[in-house]
Amino acid sequence: MAIDSVSAGNLCKRLVTSFLAISSIFIAGQSAATAADTVPVAASPKIFDELRFGASGSIQSGNDHENGVFPDVQVLFNPFGYNPTAGWKDQLAHPRIHLGTSIGTAGSATQVYAGLSWTLTHSNGIFTEAGFGGTVHSGNLDDWTEHGPLLGCRLLFHEYAGIGYNFDSHWNMMAQIAHSSHANLCDGPNGGMTRVGVLVGYKF
Repeated sequence: MAIDSVSAGNLCKRLVTSFLAISSIFIAGQSAATAADTVPVAASPKIFDELRFGASGSIQSGNDHENGVFPDVQVLFNPFGYNPTAGWKDQLAHPRIHLGTSIGTAGSATQVYAGLSWTLTHSNGIFTEAGFGGTVHSGNLDDWTEHGPLLGCRLLFHEYAGIGYNFDSHWNMMAQIAHSSHANLCDGPNGGMTRVGVLVGYKF
């Protein structure tokens, strides 16, 4: 049975709320663990690795343009041992897991997405990154009377590419372009969503 836009909107709101709550718990746990760690131990991969926040906007034109600004939050996990000081082959062999949301304003679609991220960190502080996964959204599927892109399916592919700079061992900034669509793998239109934005990151 098709999921209507109101149900999808409520679902995305619940997912966003759960995402932000879980992120807060992870941050609090990471901070408590850091404060309690008074005995030196061997370094190990941090599962909760990085938090990013920022905003983006639609770069599509005509009927596919999305109104408003999209607040963005992304969490990166590192269960596979990504090491930014390793060689480029080792960095690519150890992707991180991302979980994020891009929150719609002005009636545009909210997305909750997840997938894998591959980051190449260079010795001069510049890094490049690409991610691929899936997203669930609250946008318009096939109603021609509504504004914004016609997306066809509630579940879409989600990919992004970005370039950024590490200011120090914790803080960084990244400009990115993100795209979501179903690659014509389901019935219905495939207007897609393409957004460009800036994210500020804090690495734990």
